[in-house]
Amino acid sequence: MSRTLTTSMRDETIAGVVRPAYFVRMVFNSGESPSDLNIWNGIGDLTYDGITYTGTGDLLSISQITETSDVQATGIDVTLTGIKSSFLSIALRHEYQGRPLTVSLGAFNASGTLISSPVIIFSGFMDTMTISESGSYSTISISVENKLVAFERTKVRRYTAEDQKIDHPTDKGFEYVTAIVEKEIIWGRPSPTSSADFDPRDLR
Repeated sequence: MSRTLTTSMRDETIAGVVRPAYFVRMVFNSGESPSDLNIWNGIGDLTYDGITYTGTGDLLSISQITETSDVQATGIDVTLTGIKSSFLSIALRHEYQGRPLTVSLGAFNASGTLISSPVIIFSGFMDTMTISESGSYSTISISVENKLVAFERTKVRRYTAEDQKIDHPTDKGFEYVTAIVEKEIIWGRPSPTSSADFDPRDLR
């Protein structure tokens, strides 16, 4: 997948010393607050693009992100270990399946300033969430599906009024489809009823 890097970001990736920063954004699209969870692998809060990310340090773990030349839906796992109870309550309170999760890669320069325009290196949807608790801390592991998984799913659509209303609630174009499924339509020849009523004397 091609990506566009800013000049500063490109120069940093080929520098002798690289200071990477990973940003994970989970959007729950929920009416409850907070409706998203934003974390990064550093210490303290960091604001980027108007969004404040909470630092988790080494507690954040992201599995290897793999890309191939083929169109494959390769997912990842995001794990939070030893998290505080507020993170755990967000995970338990929100509907998460099918909600978007993105991972961005940024970098700091020698003075500790975040270089503009971190690049998105993974974008997908949260699938399953596993929570394990011990006496002193909790661990959340999230399995994330690649967006390409949508190409592997069969879309079942039917020519029915109910299916049509999914996209167009007021459309009645398929209203009588079920009524004509087994209906015999005679075209271009007399029906048995009309033949029985026919009398050649009527032509005199």
